[in-house]
Amino acid sequence: MSKYVTAAEAVQVVKSGDRIYVQAAAATPTILTKALAERANELRDVEICHLHTEGEAPYANPELAASFHVNSFFIGANVRHTLKAGNGSYTPVFLSELPLLFRKKVVVLDVVFIHVSPPDSHGYCSLGVSVEASIAAIENAKIVIAQVNKNMPRTFGDGILHVSEINYLVEVDVPIFAHEVCSFSAEEEKIGEYVASLIENKSTLQMGIGSIPNAALSKLKNHKDLGLHTEMFSDGVIDLIENDVINCNYKGTSRGRALATFLIGSKRLYDFVNDNPFIEMKESSLVNDTAIIRKNPKMIAINSAIEVDVTGQVCADSIGAKMYSGVGGQMDFIRGASLSDGGKAIIALPSITKKGESRIVPYLKQGAGVVTTRSHVQYIITENGIANLYGKTLKQRVNEMVKIAHPNHQEAVEKGYFDMIK
Repeated sequence: MSKYVTAAEAVQVVKSGDRIYVQAAAATPTILTKALAERANELRDVEICHLHTEGEAPYANPELAASFHVNSFFIGANVRHTLKAGNGSYTPVFLSELPLLFRKKVVVLDVVFIHVSPPDSHGYCSLGVSVEASIAAIENAKIVIAQVNKNMPRTFGDGILHVSEINYLVEVDVPIFAHEVCSFSAEEEKIGEYVASLIENKSTLQMGIGSIPNAALSKLKNHKDLGLHTEMFSDGVIDLIENDVINCNYKGTSRGRALATFLIGSKRLYDFVNDNPFIEMKESSLVNDTAIIRKNPKMIAINSAIEVDVTGQVCADSIGAKMYSGVGGQMDFIRGASLSDGGKAIIALPSITKKGESRIVPYLKQGAGVVTTRSHVQYIITENGIANLYGKTLKQRVNEMVKIAHPNHQEAVEKGYFDMIK
């Protein structure tokens, strides 16, 4: 019990020049990061690294640049401004490989901030809704500080650690960051229908958060014996699990269990996963390992993009040269699904932006990053149809892609490509 301290007391161990890893997504320990930011006048050159985080990030204030520098492995909205302001950087890395950066000491950690459930009668806490690279960070950091919250669900898998592995415990009572279920537009519903049409019974699914995955999941109520092996999932899977549509009985790995590395959703989702042995939370080095993903027969990877060119190059992390998000696990699952027996790799996106600009383009914007190469991509889906690019020549790909572009842009997209290659 002597390990219990206040947040202000716990962050006193942070020194100038330290590097901190912060647990990601809905488990972001914001009580600790806020307490750290309050020490800004006492600290210099502290690097705070993390994947996407939820909630406020006061350490990312450009006025505190002398004290804190943000190093994003995946850029969230709360720190996106730091790249332009100069108090932030982006480190591109596959989510499957991020734990290795810590284990190989490529990125040396001094402190890790985590968010856990209270210890049980045996002294074990749970990392709850986000494991990702936190286990590797805990193993390799000099000091572990845990925000202990009775609202954090207890989940099974890799995210179980004993209090003896934690240096300081800070008791809090705050809700877990929640996202309510998104409604989907007519265009997104159509995309969901096309995605669902490619999914056979006994397939294993990987999908993200948002209206398109939810639209696709809503079309699977009559499917049978689906599995779940995914980087993350949200509320859309709950009804499918409860109605035995998703039972994971035909997976090639972790059969009978749904596999994920982090979760974001509503309180209903967090209540559903709490103390639920059907859900296994594993480190991203395992969940996103292509060699493990491919063991699932009929593996279906459903991912999105910012724009896709007519040859199949997928930009998912930047708008031109301006970094927007990150590499994440898209390539891990695209490749794993492609190599799976009967697997399918799908990129699904609306054909136009909210401003009416085409997202199917003759060529990517200058400076845009290619997350999924034209060699890896299989299916591209918009509300206008399915483009099957697998095994197609460049000219055949252009024909396929033009068909799924918005009708207002099809002629310009096709002309733009052929004018460019003359």
